Amino acid sequence: MFLIVGLGNPDKRYFNTYHNVGFLTVDKIAQKLNVKFAKSFCYADVAEAKISNQKVLIAKPKTYMNLSGESVKAFKKKFNLKNSEILVVVDDVDLPLGAYRFREAGSAGTHNGMRSIVQNIGVDFKRVRIGIKPEENPYNLADYVLSEIDDETMNVLNDVMDVSSDFIINLIGKE
Repeated sequence: MFLIVGLGNPDKRYFNTYHNVGFLTVDKIAQKLNVKFAKSFCYADVAEAKISNQKVLIAKPKTYMNLSGESVKAFKKKFNLKNSEILVVVDDVDLPLGAYRFREAGSAGTHNGMRSIVQNIGVDFKRVRIGIKPEENPYNLADYVLSEIDDETMNVLNDVMDVSSDFIINLIGKE
């Protein structure tokens, strides 16, 4: 079994914000796998899929960004998952807009959602970070990541979310 977790905030007011790029990306994965988020457990909305005959859970935690680790920890315990069977998709303000980066392990960096996961399960889980770095440093980082994405930027993000979702599906297919 494999768990893909997209990080974001569940309220509708956060839907098209930079901090919900993880949610938006796992929505693309679910769409490509023709599954819907029809279940709710482990503090998350969940879609169930198969990739190369492997069961995959796709999750969008309802705990809000800063407590995402509680949901991931609940999945790990309920399904007896190893950290190597967990992949987290997250926005990254330190990566250029339109870029993505895959890592097998690492620190949380400056991201509070990742910090929560690291505190709950450790650093040795897979992650895909999607760049949301603005052209100029924002005065207030919290305001920036919670701001609505304009249409031009969303076009760039849609492209990178499409490519990174294919990458994730292919990666899990090889596991």
